[in-house]
Amino acid sequence: MSRKCSISGKGPLTGNNVSHANNKTKRRQLPNIRTVKITLEDGTTQRIKVAASTLRTMKKQAAKATAAN
Repeated sequence: MSRKCSISGKGPLTGNNVSHANNKTKRRQLPNIRTVKITLEDGTTQRIKVAASTLRTMKKQAAKATAAN
């Protein structure tokens, strides 16, 4: 099961844990992935994995679109 956003394509980043003694060990920074249900045009629902930051952006754009109308 991949930790990747279906919409934006965000995935894990790699880096180092750095101790006080400046020892470095590898680490992974995982994106904040949420599973959401979407409704398709034909009325069926599907589950997709979306990053929380992408959901926030989508909500902002939806609010702008409704305010403009």
